[in-house]
Amino acid sequence: MKKDYIFAVGRKKESSARVRLYPSGEKGVITVNGQPIETYFPGNVAKAQYMAPFFLTKTNDVFMVTVKVAGGGKSGQLSAVTHGIARALALYSKDAFRPILKLHGLLTRDARVRERRKVGTGGKARRQKQSPKR
Repeated sequence: MKKDYIFAVGRKKESSARVRLYPSGEKGVITVNGQPIETYFPGNVAKAQYMAPFFLTKTNDVFMVTVKVAGGGKSGQLSAVTHGIARALALYSKDAFRPILKLHGLLTRDARVRERRKVGTGGKARRQKQSPKR
């Protein structure tokens, strides 16, 4: 059975986004966890971030995208969705899209994650007990 979509995974911090890019279907429609992306990630700043891969590759209303995202907070999820969309576009056309996306750093996985807390630090990762003055 042949699938009619391109699959990619995007990650950031604790968030993981599973992206399906449909070359055929409703053009320009993006859904995240079953709801339109404009309601899941409201605001112009968020829109500029998740639309960046499409603007760079000049494919604004060419694909239909469905995303399942889980874990982390809204900021990490937004970055994970952007990373997943960029990876899916790179898989769709390696010759045309990959160099542009790579140049703008959209294919690079941001490896920074939350530091684990240590024993005896009072609930924080690097906090130490106050030392006596004298």
